[in-house]
Amino acid sequence: MALGMVSHSHTAGFVRPRSDGRMQRASKLGPGAVWATASTPPKPSTGVSSSTLQAGRSPSLATQLRFAMPSKGEEAGPSSVQQLATGFRPLSRVAYQGAPGAYSEMAALKALPNWEPMPCEQFEVAFQALSQWLAERAVLPVENSLGGSIHDVYDLLLRYRLHIVGEVSIVVNHCLLALPGVSKTDIKRVMSHPQALAQTDGYTRKLGVVREAVDDTAGAAKLISEKGWRDVAAVASRRAGELYGLSVLEDGIQDQCDNVTRFIVLSRDPQVAAQPNDTRPYKTSIVFTLHAGPGMLFKALSVFALRDIDLTKIESRPMRENPLVLSMDYDDSSMRTFNYMFYIDFVGSLAEPKVQNALRHMEEISPFLRILGSYPRDVDL
Repeated sequence: MALGMVSHSHTAGFVRPRSDGRMQRASKLGPGAVWATASTPPKPSTGVSSSTLQAGRSPSLATQLRFAMPSKGEEAGPSSVQQLATGFRPLSRVAYQGAPGAYSEMAALKALPNWEPMPCEQFEVAFQALSQWLAERAVLPVENSLGGSIHDVYDLLLRYRLHIVGEVSIVVNHCLLALPGVSKTDIKRVMSHPQALAQTDGYTRKLGVVREAVDDTAGAAKLISEKGWRDVAAVASRRAGELYGLSVLEDGIQDQCDNVTRFIVLSRDPQVAAQPNDTRPYKTSIVFTLHAGPGMLFKALSVFALRDIDLTKIESRPMRENPLVLSMDYDDSSMRTFNYMFYIDFVGSLAEPKVQNALRHMEEISPFLRILGSYPRDVDL
């Protein structure tokens, strides 16, 4: 079966790459699964050698900028994915984590309204679906105003060489869902995604119920519907209740009214830098490391402050490999401390000279620097 003829007779979420680079049908399937048996199409050249990728090094800044910037006289047009060998037709499919009715599906439909949503069981399955050409985009959450950053997604951004090409924010409104005829006094257990449970912690504590974490909010609603559990409720969206035949016992149960989740849109190709006539505000995301020593983070942040570049987010994560580093204390004594990766979002496009100069300056003081993406900001919330 050719890649452009992917079956829809079972549910997505069980993408499984084979050792030979092809995709095989998973053994665990449900309604709506997607699989392919054709060999993965040849990937367009990115100018990065396979040895560089295998070594885990980031391409040079010049290489990253070159492939995010249009050539002289070149207009922003179809991505290289759409310019592959004759006969390949890109699929307008967007992968997301969760079952139909999940907040991630709402974000995917908001970001790409006319695309086909492709549910995936885990965050990494969505990354795999995009990497293995089963989808053309993936939409994944990166932070919530109550629960904070979703670290699993940040870690996967480093493991997979994909590019952020957009962002979208969703207002989260949690509902307590149960089978028709069930009342709140019947509930002994509440199921949902860990982030949703954290966002409704105060409410569920007052109920005096056992809280159980599952893969996603809509998946909890689906499970209750399938199993017929009358002493279990789900924390999920109203749409999930409608999809799986559950009643809304209470609406708006999150601890804080202002509950917003930010999602990123991923692609195999970087977003072409803004054109002169593009008036949309842009944001750029990078990840970097620093040498051990006093004032190194201050020097890194000064790169942006000196050029009046506004930072919108900074996040530090201990490195999984080589997590400890030997540094000198104030009294010249040596000590072992955590070795960190720093994630930064800032306002600006790679087309702006001051952004290019800032990144070149950053490259001089950073042993590792990678551009995760430069993309239009979400201003419609």
